[in-house]
Amino acid sequence: MNKIYPYERKIYYYETDKMGIVHHSNYIRIFEEARMDLMNQTGLSYEKIESAGVMMPILDVECHYRKPLTYNETFAVYPEITMCNGVKIGIDYRIISRKTGDLCITGKSLQCFTDMNLKPIRLKHTHPDMYEIISEYIGYKITG
Repeated sequence: MNKIYPYERKIYYYETDKMGIVHHSNYIRIFEEARMDLMNQTGLSYEKIESAGVMMPILDVECHYRKPLTYNETFAVYPEITMCNGVKIGIDYRIISRKTGDLCITGKSLQCFTDMNLKPIRLKHTHPDMYEIISEYIGYKITG
C-alpha cells in the first residue's frame, strides 16, 4: 500500500469572483483534481483505469461551504475512500486552508463503475485486481 498525501495547490485568480473569494462552482472541480490525484497515488491513474475499459461517471456530488478560500491562498484536500462495493465508490473530501488551518469545505462524491459504453459493471468480478487495490484504501486517513 502506498502512503497517500493530501492534494495541495494555490487558488488561481480565475477561480475567484468579484468578492475575491473562490466561486462555489470551482470546489467541484477541486474535488475532481483531488480524486484524480488520489487515484494516481494508489497506482490506479484514470489513464490506467480507462485503458482497462473502465469508466467512473459521477452519480452524486455534495459540497458544504464553511469558510471561503481567496486568491493565491494555499489549500490542501484530504480525500478519503469511504466505500467501494465493486459497483460504486464513495469519496469524502475535506479542504483545509494552509494559511489559517481552518476547515473550509467538506463534500462527497459517489461514482459507479461502467464499461466504455456506460453499462454498469461489477469491478469485483470484471477487474478484481483494481477492486483489490481500491479496497486497501477504504477508510485510509491522510495525514500531513
